[in-house]
Amino acid sequence: MSNGTSNAGSRLGAILARRETSVALILLLVLIFMTLANEFFLTQRNLLNVGRQASVVAMVALAQALVIISRGIDLSVGSVIGLSAVTGALVAQETGSQVLGIGGALSAGLACGIFNAVLYTRFHINPFIATLGTMSIARGISLLMTGGIPVSFSGWASWFGAGRIWGIPASLLLMLLLAVIFYVLATRTRVGRNIYATGDNPTAARLAGIDVDRTRGLVFAVSGLVAGLGGLILAGNLASAGPDLGRGYELDVIAAVILGGTALAGGRGSIPGVLLGALLMALLGNAFVLLGVSSHWQVVTKGLVIILAVAIDGVRRGRED
Repeated sequence: MSNGTSNAGSRLGAILARRETSVALILLLVLIFMTLANEFFLTQRNLLNVGRQASVVAMVALAQALVIISRGIDLSVGSVIGLSAVTGALVAQETGSQVLGIGGALSAGLACGIFNAVLYTRFHINPFIATLGTMSIARGISLLMTGGIPVSFSGWASWFGAGRIWGIPASLLLMLLLAVIFYVLATRTRVGRNIYATGDNPTAARLAGIDVDRTRGLVFAVSGLVAGLGGLILAGNLASAGPDLGRGYELDVIAAVILGGTALAGGRGSIPGVLLGALLMALLGNAFVLLGVSSHWQVVTKGLVIILAVAIDGVRRGRED
């Protein structure tokens, strides 16, 4: 009986020690507080709005998590969102085809991801520096292509951003679908195991026969592609694509990933944790709006959240070492 009790206690302790559990508890506390503080918080309209706001950050964060798990980082996702949206809008405008416009947006994101992968794996440029350069290049190209003026982007793109299925935002359903795909990829496939092995110990991964460069190239390409999808959704929600679209999103995305328990040092992270982190970021933003808190404090809070999450990860890794 004592062994069963101790085993149950050990399992409970292991669950409580996980970062996902702590984030879930914070989410619960915010939900309880906001329910008591504002009568409009628990309405269906507001909760669906929170899900819609979290969708793009969550989708891009899912791909960013794989990059960070493999010991990389992609700072260019915000600019790639803008470039992809602008590219898709201009292609649709020039060809008169919404399908080609959507393909243009996704292709632009994929091209940026491949460019980052080449810089990292072939030219051996530190991913922080490589993606920082791509961030500036992508934003500059967006401005050159549009002259700083937003471009109309409606039709199917609007459905991606503002459409609904059974009353649920299409972007939220797409986020859930991607979460399932990424979860299966990360936990049930050889590719997922290679990503974790590469991040945990690249040298050992090479000795085990894993193509480390190909694995890293894959996650950067996926990150660019998903950022392109994010640009498509944001542009569709606004029915226009501007060169400043996605500005600052890299901060939200990295905050969601780190808050969800993904280690900056690589080799550790979970898809459910990323979703919880993105949802918490969206929930905090919604809470500030409902409570009438200045938007400037939202920026401060995001920075504090990132510092706190990284500090917790550092303390935990120090104890493990």
